[in-house]
Amino acid sequence: MATTLPDSRRRETLSLGSSRWGMIGDALSRPMASYYLVLASSILLAGLGALMVLSSSSVYAQVSNLGPYYFAQRQFLFLLLGLPAAWWLSRRDESTLKKLSWVAMAGALVLLVLVFTPLGYDAGKGNRNWLNLGILRVQPSEFAKLALVVWSAHVLSVKKKVLDQPRQLAPVFLGFALVEIAVLAGKDLGTALVIAAIFFTVLWIIGMPLRYLAGMVLLGVAGVAVLVVSSPNRMDRILAFMRPHSFDPNASQQPINAVFALATGGWWGLGLGASRQKWGGLYDGALNDYVFAVLGEELGLMGTLAVLGLFMVLGYAGIRIALRSDSYFCRMVAAGITGWMMFQTLVNIGVAMKLLPVVGVPLPFISAGGSALMSNLLAVGILLACARHEPAARRALAVRSGKRPPRVTTVVDSRR
Repeated sequence: MATTLPDSRRRETLSLGSSRWGMIGDALSRPMASYYLVLASSILLAGLGALMVLSSSSVYAQVSNLGPYYFAQRQFLFLLLGLPAAWWLSRRDESTLKKLSWVAMAGALVLLVLVFTPLGYDAGKGNRNWLNLGILRVQPSEFAKLALVVWSAHVLSVKKKVLDQPRQLAPVFLGFALVEIAVLAGKDLGTALVIAAIFFTVLWIIGMPLRYLAGMVLLGVAGVAVLVVSSPNRMDRILAFMRPHSFDPNASQQPINAVFALATGGWWGLGLGASRQKWGGLYDGALNDYVFAVLGEELGLMGTLAVLGLFMVLGYAGIRIALRSDSYFCRMVAAGITGWMMFQTLVNIGVAMKLLPVVGVPLPFISAGGSALMSNLLAVGILLACARHEPAARRALAVRSGKRPPRVTTVVDSRR
């Protein structure tokens, strides 16, 4: 027999629910809400990432005779270097960020060229996209992603009044093409796909007609197909993905072991550090391509949902900044960074869940890799700077610092 709540109890429940939504609405209406959403979600993701690198990399590092804490120590080092750099960027104004964009773009291109000198190496993975600078090893393509976002935003903000003329987009096309060619020359298809996603995000934000975007997408898909067919290693990955039930002893078993890891985690996981698949099933993929599977095994469904929630908060905050900004540059930067991170997150998690073929894309903030972590932190710093430049945030910060708002002088015509 169905029961109904008394009218007074029903009104109390509705009032409680509306008050909770009201509190959320009040919090989001605050001038610095975007800033704190980005700050909180990125700090929590970076902190969780440090713990997951410590857990997921220990076995592989020990087997490689590097010591169980080798990758964790490097991750913590880049985290310590990246946090003050991100804080410094978050305090910069728009003109400074625009100047830095040219330095970043030039530096990224120089580093990408150096990869093909004796300083470059492939780290045993077949992709020549690392630089060995003695005590420091970096992956230039990770920094190129951020450089492209900020540099293209600056170029487009200068040309915003003439973007209806196709020839005005030539510098942006050339910049992306140079980076894409350098990355593909190093045989890194995963990073090339991320850069292509950033490129299409930029074009979509500036309002390029869908028929042109669709044509370029078709050309891109055809190009990817050619690159896959011409590489036996890539073809093996695609065939393994398309035939999941066939057993090939020569094919990598990491994808199916990642699914086992996620399934074993259950609701609450086996506990931090208790993963079984990192002991051989996922091998070197446990700390980068399949770190989400290790996370699911150790922290369970609740842990994976919490991580997805943090990425959703970061994505929402990035879109919010882009929509609320009155600066064309900040709008483009916020949209570009958000599109880049969300695309990369979806691809990495899709691979870990065996929904996509393996492409070798790290999970932002979570996967092991100092260059990727540093690039992510710098991107967050720039996103925070854009959040501080929202109109309401600018006024709130001016009041907080004790600055008086600009005086307004009106001229009134005394003639009747």
